[in-house]
Amino acid sequence: MNLDIVMYASAIISVAVVIFMLIKKMDIKITLFLMGIILILISIGMGKEIAIKDFVPSGSFLLDPIQVIVDQFKSTLNAAGFIILLLGGYTAYMSKIGANDVTVNVLTRPISKIKSVYFLVPVVFLLGNLLSLVIPSASNLAIILLATLYPVLRKAGMSSLSAAAVIATSATIVPTPLGSDNVAIAEELAKQEAFSGLTVTEYVFNYHALVSIPTLIFIAIVHYFWQKRMDKKLEQSAQESEGKIESEEMSEKQPNVTGGKLYKFVYAILPIFPIILLLIAYGIQIGTGSAINISVEVATIVSFILAIICELVRHKGNKSVLKSTEEFFKGMGGAMPIVALLVAASVYVTGLKSIGLIDALQASMENVQGQGFDFVLPLILVAITMLIVLLSGSGLALFFAMVPLVVPLANAAGISPIALSIPMGLAGNLMRAISPVAAVVLIVAGTTKKEPLEIVKRTSVPMLSGIVFMFILSMIVFL
Repeated sequence: MNLDIVMYASAIISVAVVIFMLIKKMDIKITLFLMGIILILISIGMGKEIAIKDFVPSGSFLLDPIQVIVDQFKSTLNAAGFIILLLGGYTAYMSKIGANDVTVNVLTRPISKIKSVYFLVPVVFLLGNLLSLVIPSASNLAIILLATLYPVLRKAGMSSLSAAAVIATSATIVPTPLGSDNVAIAEELAKQEAFSGLTVTEYVFNYHALVSIPTLIFIAIVHYFWQKRMDKKLEQSAQESEGKIESEEMSEKQPNVTGGKLYKFVYAILPIFPIILLLIAYGIQIGTGSAINISVEVATIVSFILAIICELVRHKGNKSVLKSTEEFFKGMGGAMPIVALLVAASVYVTGLKSIGLIDALQASMENVQGQGFDFVLPLILVAITMLIVLLSGSGLALFFAMVPLVVPLANAAGISPIALSIPMGLAGNLMRAISPVAAVVLIVAGTTKKEPLEIVKRTSVPMLSGIVFMFILSMIVFL
């Protein structure tokens, strides 16, 4: 019992400290590192193991938290961190050769004709969700949209916070048979007599899409009104305090681009060529069934090589072209603070897991029992899902842990397992964009040089509205 008190007290205090530091706009990386280290030391004092798979202790409990940081840096740099560095380098090189200016010049011409830039908010949100079919990782999609689409939106007149919020919420609940969460729950349901032979495609289009598609449209509408309201509020606040509004930052002149049509066509495509490669590979895979898998890393490197070739042709083999590639590697170094943010968040979440908080919250779900719960059981599970995602930043970890329990809990409550799986899965993915420790929020905040809390203010209302709408619709359709 005393250990439980220590666990909950330390978790609550650490969350309070993180929130306080976010509000005070202090450096969140150091805060997350420090809170993570303290929580890990507390877990060791409680006699618990550090919650990292195959963790090798240093031999000293004082050094173990430092070893956790080292391990997290290694694992992050091997995965999302490497992608961030590559795309940071690619973005820097696109700026160096002027390709970003060409893309902005070409794309903002039709966009600039739109009287209200806020119509772009729902369009970009839905476009981002379509792209998540190809790039299912919210973090990877945010990285590539920040590198390609964000500058265009800024030049079009969209505020930095509105653009950041739309990008942070791009990968949410698009119905796809390629989603690992959908595959897992479909396989579990197929074991039951009532859903015998259920395929993931049937699960997605017969059940998932009935709720997810209307919810996406609803969120897009809420995004429009919420971002517009928040921008007006920000402008009024700025006028009252300093007499300056963010539109000064947005009123950058359109880049002066000279050159022929072929040059403009090729260089306008280069910044978004990684996306084009991924879409082509996905189209071929769907159309022919061929197993062509192009990762974001491969797409970026191929695009970089193509850009160098274009530069060599453009400058007729001048040696300065190869010298300018140094900008790519400088850009990789410039992206390192974003990687550090991800590692800091991972260390903090490791601390929460190590003291047993996440396991305790998950275990509490198994004790939910009672006949005729109807919407109450799904509501409880969605609420706990939201809490854990808010604390951990992971939208799917809890759902995967709950997959084997969905059918037994649904049977105990006398309801369809679909009434649990759909709202839980969708709530986890939607809630991710509200967690200040979620990788996607940290990536967007780091790249746009905004505080995570500022991003969360912009994403919270659209996502929470979507969760409420999704839950009500799920209960109407599946209960």
